Amino acid sequence: MAAITDNGSKREDIVIQQAPDSFDAVQLNTERDLTIALLNHETLQLRNLRGALGRVEDGSYGICVQCEEEISPKRLKAVPWAMLCLKCQEEADRKQAEGLSDDEDDDQ
Repeated sequence: MAAITDNGSKREDIVIQQAPDSFDAVQLNTERDLTIALLNHETLQLRNLRGALGRVEDGSYGICVQCEEEISPKRLKAVPWAMLCLKCQEEADRKQAEGLSDDEDDDQ
């Protein structure tokens, strides 16, 4: 977890820099966007890990937060921070995918 929380050096890469030509500007923007995406991923991962530790502390670790059924040990081994059982996770993923496709339809 220390590796995730120690992301100060990556934040330095987010600085918007001016480039003398458009190719350099595109490259700098791409590098900045990649750094932001990595920071977002690490932040989400840290949040998930802290949530799992909180559930361990309160005794609810391994119990689905939606249906309150036990999360399979196989799933917890693969995804130790899992909040949802596989059935509820699949349902959440399906709803999210439908929501994203609805948003895409609105843009067209």
